[in-house]
Amino acid sequence: MEIHRRTMLKISVLAALGLTRKHSLFAALASARPSDVLAPGAALKAGRWAMVIDMKKCLAAKDCPDACIRACHETHNVPDLGNKKDEVKWIWRESAGHLFPGQLDEYRGAELARQSVPALCNHCANPPCTRVCPTEATFKRADGIVVMDPHRCIGCRFCMAACPYGSRSFNWKDPRPYLRKINPEYPTRTKGVVEKCTFCSERLAQGRPPACVAACSYGALVFGDLKDEKSVVVKLLHENYSIRRKPELGTEPAVYYLV
Repeated sequence: MEIHRRTMLKISVLAALGLTRKHSLFAALASARPSDVLAPGAALKAGRWAMVIDMKKCLAAKDCPDACIRACHETHNVPDLGNKKDEVKWIWRESAGHLFPGQLDEYRGAELARQSVPALCNHCANPPCTRVCPTEATFKRADGIVVMDPHRCIGCRFCMAACPYGSRSFNWKDPRPYLRKINPEYPTRTKGVVEKCTFCSERLAQGRPPACVAACSYGALVFGDLKDEKSVVVKLLHENYSIRRKPELGTEPAVYYLV
């Protein structure tokens, strides 16, 4: 009986903490220090995570961007509901011309404008989505990753309205019946919550790169630290011409596309 009382007391305390803390357990795990969940030094760290997408390599790849989309969605239990109206997506294919209106012309990237390239959350330095969330279900980590805590999400969709990139999806239906196979290493979501790409923060905590990067055999997706002058992403940005989505908005996206 004493054990039962002690257990119930612990549960009550944890529940109270979950209601009063800024972020829930799901969020805490997303932003946990490596030493909290892994052996020291196992996690991948950065001052500012960023992704560089080489559109010319995407153009040359036969299965681009299907391989990275499939890897991302299978890893994160993203359902395939079979229609655009209810679609849930973390990464999706979009024509470069639609992603970058006015930035690609007949002299620079005309062929690229017709090519489908990966699109995802831009993990902005100044994310408008985090400012409008009434429950702080979405927030930016110190390393620049904009994460989403579905347990705190009340389904208001303010973040979806604020995001200028269409990077967030709403679960109009229970997604679980639409999963052919569930990855037990990542939690499934429920009806009525918003979700999006998180730069695979859970994989970074395990010392692994994002699933989309690992799945790209053409080297079209490169992930690294913008704050590290010796990182591959910084080298690529120094040596190549790159563009970002809607730079005029001042959101400072962390996803760069090489033209």
